[in-house]
Amino acid sequence: MTTTTLAPVAVRSNERLMAAALAAFLGLGLVFMAGFSPAIALHNAAHDFRHAQNFPCH
Repeated sequence: MTTTTLAPVAVRSNERLMAAALAAFLGLGLVFMAGFSPAIALHNAAHDFRHAQNFPCH
């Protein structure tokens, strides 16, 4: 009699690999966007985010 317990394990492993690859891709995208954008653009984005969250920044 054969068992089918190996298939779900392989799917979970594949899902973990895809999740790690997606996280790495998004993380590298954020690093490159922050690294190549002008400093004033990052400041303005952070400033606007602080105001949107009702966090005092002045």
